[in-house]
Amino acid sequence: MTRTAVRHFPLYIGGERVDSDERAYGLSVRTVLDPSGTEAATLFRLLREGSEEELHAHPHVLCSVALSTPEQGQDALRAAAAAVPRLRALPLADRLAYIGDLYAAFLAHREELSRVLRLEGCPRLLAEAQLNVVLDLVRPESIEQAEVLLRQEITTEHHRIVLQRQPDGVVCVDPPANAPLFGLIASLVLLAGNSVVIRVPRSCASSLSYALHNIIIPVLEARGAPAGAFTVLCADYEVTMRQWLESPLVNTVYYFGSSENGLALERKCVERGKRAILELSGNDGVLVWHDADLDHAAAALLEAFYASGQTCFSPKYAVVHPAVADDLLARLDEAASALAPGDPEDSDTVLSPVLRTTAFARSLDQAMSAGATKICGGAQIDLRGAPDPRGLFIEPTVLRVNGFDQAENVRAVREETFFPLLSVVVPEDEPELLERCVEFLNGNRYGLRNSLWTESPEVVERFTTGVTNGGVLKVNDSHLAHAPYLPGLGGTGLSGGTHGEAAYPFLRASRLQAVAIATTRTHPEQALLRRA
Repeated sequence: MTRTAVRHFPLYIGGERVDSDERAYGLSVRTVLDPSGTEAATLFRLLREGSEEELHAHPHVLCSVALSTPEQGQDALRAAAAAVPRLRALPLADRLAYIGDLYAAFLAHREELSRVLRLEGCPRLLAEAQLNVVLDLVRPESIEQAEVLLRQEITTEHHRIVLQRQPDGVVCVDPPANAPLFGLIASLVLLAGNSVVIRVPRSCASSLSYALHNIIIPVLEARGAPAGAFTVLCADYEVTMRQWLESPLVNTVYYFGSSENGLALERKCVERGKRAILELSGNDGVLVWHDADLDHAAAALLEAFYASGQTCFSPKYAVVHPAVADDLLARLDEAASALAPGDPEDSDTVLSPVLRTTAFARSLDQAMSAGATKICGGAQIDLRGAPDPRGLFIEPTVLRVNGFDQAENVRAVREETFFPLLSVVVPEDEPELLERCVEFLNGNRYGLRNSLWTESPEVVERFTTGVTNGGVLKVNDSHLAHAPYLPGLGGTGLSGGTHGEAAYPFLRASRLQAVAIATTRTHPEQALLRRA
């Protein structure tokens, strides 16, 4: 392993870098891959009683991050609130320029940021996918699209009509620990004139801190952004969220996490007159029709095992036409069985250590009891791929579920799974099968994205007009991959909350305002009596 330079990241409050007496440490995935080794044992001792210098010298330590106190949390909110009037007064072109400069900055730091993600344990393919989403959303054509969405002008005979988005104010962002760079996407609320307060998760501090301190903050400072426009904290979730909910200075909370916690947070926000923007759990479905390109469809379904299924926006189940089900399952069996664990820093593995091995075992047992058939996988394994009841990994597991009635009784089909388990539902053939498939996809209580594989324009049309749940629909494409102009976030149902939708962050954290500017001098009475 090449030793990476250990970094220290302070807080960033009111345009100033601020340190504190307490530290959190970003750790390498090797701490988990070799928990019984000498270096890991030494690290755990140092975390309890070692000095900062000793910790920085340890090969498993990637960075240290200053922990914020509650008092610093209040200082951050006051600075953010003070910045809002100045941000609102800025021309939209200036705010667009802030974000536009990020594209070149991310490109300049892409390789090192990808490396830090891999050191944290993110497989290379998913690290690159996260970076592609961020780059797509700040590339020049995306900035042009944002300008159109944030402000439109319409000229009529007597008026100039302006449709513009007004910012919420102070937006507090709580990113996901499993994909921290999505916190950067949420920070695009700055485009609408909001100030941003972002909490770096203590459990996964390295990559997000690197991006904030080496990319975001330098770009904003170079552009002369108002002090307090962007704030970085690092603190316990419970303490920070309580402060955000109780503070009259906070307008919006942008939350990533489980559906249960997110929907409870939404209720608390509503009670306090705040907006909640939610990015929650996912249970994405893939429909494979009888004329699909099975090689490509199987490759897309294999994305269910990237990061061992521990992402909310990966495929969780598939509905496969009975005419091609056996063929597709055979391809999945071969491809999934070939996937092996490895060190994400120096291999192309897509598997990650599984955090919920007990939940996986319960889910698999319940599915088998409900009539599902195991095609492959199911065993707990070690880093070498050998069976191990205490292993950190789980073999990629594919289940066959026969018919929609059986699928309704399999929790792995109807609820989010967060481990390497893909359920393949094979319905009985019938004249109205496509309608049944659309109905089944719409019956999913979650709604991040759904995708389709077919060569039929008629099936594409029915899918894209009939499937109403989900923030994004994909057709004949990677389920995970991003595309220019698409929103990087958003969903419906248990994935996005009461007001969930495809989410451009700058739209979700702003409100539409209509302005009519008279271009002719018309007496008010005549204006009232004007006929169409």
